[in-house]
Amino acid sequence: MRILVLHGPNLNLLGTREPDIYGRQTLDDINMRLRELAAKENTELCIVQSNHEGALIDELHTAREAHFDGVLINPGALTHYSYALRDAIAAVGLPTVEVHLSNVHKREKFRRRSVLAAVCIGQVIGFGWRSYTLGLKGLIAYLTDVTPA
Repeated sequence: MRILVLHGPNLNLLGTREPDIYGRQTLDDINMRLRELAAKENTELCIVQSNHEGALIDELHTAREAHFDGVLINPGALTHYSYALRDAIAAVGLPTVEVHLSNVHKREKFRRRSVLAAVCIGQVIGFGWRSYTLGLKGLIAYLTDVTPA
């Protein structure tokens, strides 16, 4: 199984960026935990972080061509307004799980709306770095259920 993991804008600053909201885990820490989990599940990960919307869209387009099975994405602030990212997720048709470190529903009003949610199979929010591992577990389980043996 092959899964693309996308980290959006400002996630490269994890560990130092507003640690009271996002925690003290760095992006490298999170990626390490994802790789450990993936290894146990016999799953290959391709992990990409970009602060640029177009780069994330390009990665999604490439994922379909490269025969990835699914996508785990933390789109950061792009969650709330990027119709281009939403359309790319819909266009490639890969099962996608949206994750967020913080509980966006307990934050500013503008953060409570995801324009991506409707094209994702699910969301995991509010569990800090564990949102990623829970999201990856959910995506692997979903792909296992829908992929013929």
